[in-house]
Amino acid sequence: MKTKSCHRLISCLLFSLTLELSPVPAAAAAEPPQLGAIAPDFSLKTLDAKSVKLSTETAKQPVVLIVLRGWPGYQCPLCTRQVHEFVAQADAFAGKARVIMVYPGPATDLQSHAKEFLGDRQWPKSFLFVTDPDFAFTQSYGLRWDAPNETAYPSTFVIDRKGVVQFAKVSKSHGDRATAPEALDAVAKLN
Repeated sequence: MKTKSCHRLISCLLFSLTLELSPVPAAAAAEPPQLGAIAPDFSLKTLDAKSVKLSTETAKQPVVLIVLRGWPGYQCPLCTRQVHEFVAQADAFAGKARVIMVYPGPATDLQSHAKEFLGDRQWPKSFLFVTDPDFAFTQSYGLRWDAPNETAYPSTFVIDRKGVVQFAKVSKSHGDRATAPEALDAVAKLN
């Protein structure tokens, strides 16, 4: 009898020890939104502190969501070029899609860096420029490029009025970004 009790006690102790030593799985890292998936909702602010919520915008019209590198310690020339290209095509987007550009970076001085990035450029009425302080949005979208002098993977998504991703291009480098014609083509296919 004592032997069975000892064995049972040892088994319980070993099982408890196994539980304590078993690693707890880490939370899965977010993945970028995929084609056909519902885009995660978010709320970010413009430079004049106006709140922009994705679901509110998609209720009105499709959204072209462009995630820039933002502030990796300097103004990215490829981001500047991409923004210029989209701004030059603003009339083609007007009435068809809202363009939202996200500028991520460390919260400290992000507003001033974002203002510097925009410069004196005339911003189209159908475009919104929002900041992502401390990468909360970037992390939630699985786009955080967590390396020295990096911020986010440059990405473009076209999201329809139901909030479904209809186009997605995530660049794992500084280049290979979606162009304005690619985004316009994706928007045209929604109709």
